Amino acid sequence: MPSFEFACVGDNCIDRFGAPLHQALVGGNALNVAVQLARHKEESAYFGAVGRDKDGDLTLKTLNENHVSNVHIQRLDAPTAYTNLSFTPDGDRIIDFEDFGASGEYRPNSAELDILRRMRHVHIGWLKDGGATKQFLRQHNVFVSQDLGVNAAPEDKDPTGLSLAFDSAGDSKADARTRVHELIDLGAQRAVVTCGMEGSVGYDGNNWAEAGINPVEIIDTTGAGDSFAAGVIAALHKGKNLQQSLEQGRDWAAITCCHPGGFPQ
Repeated sequence: MPSFEFACVGDNCIDRFGAPLHQALVGGNALNVAVQLARHKEESAYFGAVGRDKDGDLTLKTLNENHVSNVHIQRLDAPTAYTNLSFTPDGDRIIDFEDFGASGEYRPNSAELDILRRMRHVHIGWLKDGGATKQFLRQHNVFVSQDLGVNAAPEDKDPTGLSLAFDSAGDSKADARTRVHELIDLGAQRAVVTCGMEGSVGYDGNNWAEAGINPVEIIDTTGAGDSFAAGVIAALHKGKNLQQSLEQGRDWAAITCCHPGGFPQ
């Protein structure tokens, strides 16, 4: 198989929204990034796992409908991951329950790793493998990004050697700058940290950059951070500087806030 520009590895899930949306939509950090890249005419691949159930069928169908170029899905004897979401009276989104299901059991196999090592850029979402995949890819000089904010275990959040580390830091740009410093000190080559309504902060080893947000009428913020990451990744590989890349991420995230879920379905 020829090498692709981008591959995304890790989580997918079914986002089950309660009132007022009452919808079940395909999502997950790694899958959302792959779809957003494809929707913006970038050649992308997705690697993950679903169950042998209707939600797994829906996930595969949705990836194909959104023109993700190569889909490498393991079908496991576990349910497709899902998340139950509700909203406060003020419209804030609450995660009521998560079942990681097949995504929680997913590890790229040797054949998949052989494909991934030939990718130009691999983005890792939620992936519980003790950091094995990113360690393997670093050994093969692949540009690797990871969203550390969606992972929980320390071994899965280690930024050492990452080409680009994404994270989040509440609603404070001061806290975001502090977190960027921490990620660089821990071994990330570049770091970008979002800070809610305050925007984002990044450092690429030479230059700092900051971006605000695009004010929009928010329908749902699910997947906005994933769209932001996809925008930054695509811009960097088009030769844009860090400031321009944060601005593209901001613009892609704003679009996502205008509809339910991480992308239109």
